[in-house]
Amino acid sequence: MHKEKIKAVEDETKKIIQVAEAIEEKEVLEEVMKTAEEKERIVAWEPKTKLGREVKAGKIKNIDEILESNKKILEPEIVDSLVNLKSDLILIGQSKGKFGGGKRRAWRQTQRKTEEGNIPTFSAMAIVGDEKGHIGIGDGKAKETLPARDKAIRKAKLNIIKIKRSCASFDCSCSEKHTVPFVVEGKSGSLRVKLIPAPQGTGLVAGGELKKLLKMAGIKDIYSRTSGKKRTTFNLIKAGFNALKKTTSRGDIK
Repeated sequence: MHKEKIKAVEDETKKIIQVAEAIEEKEVLEEVMKTAEEKERIVAWEPKTKLGREVKAGKIKNIDEILESNKKILEPEIVDSLVNLKSDLILIGQSKGKFGGGKRRAWRQTQRKTEEGNIPTFSAMAIVGDEKGHIGIGDGKAKETLPARDKAIRKAKLNIIKIKRSCASFDCSCSEKHTVPFVVEGKSGSLRVKLIPAPQGTGLVAGGELKKLLKMAGIKDIYSRTSGKKRTTFNLIKAGFNALKKTTSRGDIK
């Protein structure tokens, strides 16, 4: 009887391993297909701006050349051609639940009343980054969820910036770029976010959604302090982005 139980457990374990391997293979295949589609889209891209034509011709090979010269990026393909970006959605909405409960979700739904009935609208907020100092945020609104997501990602690519990272904590003397160079503060609405340099190994001492932004920017260790209406995730990300933007110039800090 004992041997039969052991065999049953072993068989169940093998099945779980097989399912996990199949899921992993599927995820890898989807990632490869997505990368191939992205490359095909960039190859088929026909630039409409002077900057786009220069990037397509290979005259500009680094995104920092564009950002340092303060040139306006009007085509997301410019960023896709020069930087390998990751994207993620911020949980700005909330699903319905009893007594005002429900889980946080990426889509914020609003409704407009008309004579024909209620017309729903979905909003989304996206962040893009390469975890090496390039970060961008954007929001999108549409009548369906996927177009709203695509708009948000497109805007985030157009709003991409370069931030400075360094080892600036008083009790850390490594040579890695793992935190912000000095204390910076950003504001959006009533919400303020202060980012403070931290020694290596501290991690991201910040709220859940703010962590996504910092991780995308390549920040590994930081202390944060927030004040104001913290539940407004939209303003939280905007204030964090505003603080990161100030790392490029001390003159902008108030």
